Amino acid sequence: MRDFKQPTLEERRAMAAKARQAQLEAARAKNPANDPQFAERQAARLAAAEAREARLKERKAERIAEAKRKEIAEAEAEAERLRSLEAQKRAREAEAASAIVRQAALEAERKAERDARYAARKARKK
Repeated sequence: MRDFKQPTLEERRAMAAKARQAQLEAARAKNPANDPQFAERQAARLAAAEAREARLKERKAERIAEAKRKEIAEAEAEAERLRSLEAQKRAREAEAASAIVRQAALEAERKAERDARYAARKARKK
């Protein structure tokens, strides 16, 4: 090992530069842009991404439409419930009015009977 000589600073720099240059050349060789099928794969990826975006937009539009349909159905159900409540209220009011009329008629009938009894009693006394 006597003949072994330590490399100088310049030699080490030159070897490092050569190593960097070799790495750079290897990276350039592996560059996908140099691959002839790279453009085809890139176009396929782009088409797939566009199709995915279109499907996402379509699903979003469907969700929005479904939400609107549900909202409309809920509004219609609420309107029907309010109409039903209003009809029930009118029915109760009509029933109450008819009960008042029946009560007034019953009282008028009782008063007429009472007056008739009173008149009959007066007639018997005379």
